[in-house]
Order: sequence, then structure tokens, then C-alpha cells
Amino acid sequence: MTDLTPITALGDATPLDQRFGALRITENTGLGLASLTLRRGAARPAPMGLELPGPGEWAEGQGIAALWTGPDQWLIEFPGRAADDLAAELAAHAPGCSVTEQTESWVAFEIEADSPELIRAMMEKLVNLDAQAFGPGSGTRTLVHHMSVFIIRRASAKLAIFGMRSMARSLWHALEGTATRLKGTPE
Repeated sequence: MTDLTPITALGDATPLDQRFGALRITENTGLGLASLTLRRGAARPAPMGLELPGPGEWAEGQGIAALWTGPDQWLIEFPGRAADDLAAELAAHAPGCSVTEQTESWVAFEIEADSPELIRAMMEKLVNLDAQAFGPGSGTRTLVHHMSVFIIRRASAKLAIFGMRSMARSLWHALEGTATRLKGTPE
């Protein structure tokens, strides 16, 4: 019989969590994800009571969060619920929508800093976005190096970056390199 051992997107038994001075980057392995797309003629839902955000926005509440990903499309976050059947649960709360499980397709990195200025500096090195205008509650798709990612400003000093799971190591390398240049050697 095969002995299967679960691993993170970065290939380790436990999530990577590293400090770079006043910056901390953590692999968020507990985040469950599902995509939600409104079908033609269907009413816009409020899954679990959450008002879905508009273009360039991210919203949280009712134990979930949502990122606008395109016209009538959202990525729904379920913190701490990566092992649950999220697609079935979300579909029950979103009649007239197409729902697809996304948890295993993405890697999520949470970036925390001691100050909003440090988060802005990190953004300025990583993405081609106006970091000053990209305040809490903002979210969009952009590029980090050569990789397509979703970026979310969870709070003034918190940022989340979702990348394709198959590029987890490359994305970590980009984040680690930027954090090292900003704050010195990893701790």
C-alpha cells in the first residue's frame, strides 16, 4: 500500500513562515478557495450574507471573503477551511451561479509588516500598481515578475498574494528576494 504524506505547495510538511526584519511572509495552507460565476439572467447572490465586491475590490465578513476577478466573477475565500467541500457549500448559497473548487490550484502567501509604509515599499518593488492608491479592501490581478497573481490589501499593513500552485517556489523566491532587499537577511 502506498504511504501518502501531505505536503504544502512549497513541498514541505509544514507551511513556510519567515521573518525579514519588520516583514513576515507566511504560506497560508488553511485557506479554502472557490470561484463563483453568475450565469446569464441569474440574480447576484450574497453568499452567506456577504455583499460581493465590485471591480478592484475585496470584501470580508460572515466568516468568508470575496475578491472580484472579472465581470460577474469572484474568488471566494474560506479561512481555515482548506479541507472542506467548499464548492458544494457555496453552491447552496448561490443559486444560478457556477461554482468551482479552487483550493488546490493556488498558493496563498500572507505578508505582514510593522507599518503600512513597508507594505507599500514591498508592493512598489513587486507589482506595477499604484501602491498609495491600493488601500485596504483593494484587490486585483497583476504580475509579480513573470507570474500572474491576485493581490489583496487585507489591511494597511497586511497583503495577500495568490499565485498558481505550480509556480509556488518561483513566487516565494520573488517575495523572499524583495523582502531581503528591503529588510536584510532572513531571520
